[in-house]
Amino acid sequence: MNIEIISGSPRKDSVTNRVALFLQKELREKAQHNVNIIDVRDWNLGLLQHVFTSVENTPEEFKPLAERMFAADAFILVTPEYNGSYSPALQNLMDHFPKQQHKAFGLAPASVGAMGGMRASQQLLLLVPALFGIASPHMLITPFVDKKFDEEGNLVDQSFKKNVDSFISEFLWLAESLHPEIEPAYN
Repeated sequence: MNIEIISGSPRKDSVTNRVALFLQKELREKAQHNVNIIDVRDWNLGLLQHVFTSVENTPEEFKPLAERMFAADAFILVTPEYNGSYSPALQNLMDHFPKQQHKAFGLAPASVGAMGGMRASQQLLLLVPALFGIASPHMLITPFVDKKFDEEGNLVDQSFKKNVDSFISEFLWLAESLHPEIEPAYN
């Protein structure tokens, strides 16, 4: 199974990207799936002018991104909270690839504040069905993200490990259930 973690913060020193790095390490250790990160900072998509409906209908400079988006079996959306919602950069990326039918989505908003992106999570729950995806009800809402993960994506607050394990377990259950042709790989 191909899992793409989308790191949705455009900021140079993103603290939410730490969650993406950690989830990638954890998933690679616990499952035998291909797990990669699509970082919005790596793709200068510009504002939406043309929806990419296939790799062939994607401009040459974005074909590597399109190949990964269309090959993904599941996504995890990691985003900071921007004015009570997810990041505009994440929105713009997903707008370019709007139809993700029957794909599992794990939702992982994060914030340096006490709410942990809770309001962003509610907006993500509206986004996923609009993309024809299926959201896991077990979200990873991360308050004080800068105190839970270091710059390399290592978990420094071990009291948060149970939340992460539950999120990963439920996300993989959903993703693997939607793709019964792929053998489950969770330890």
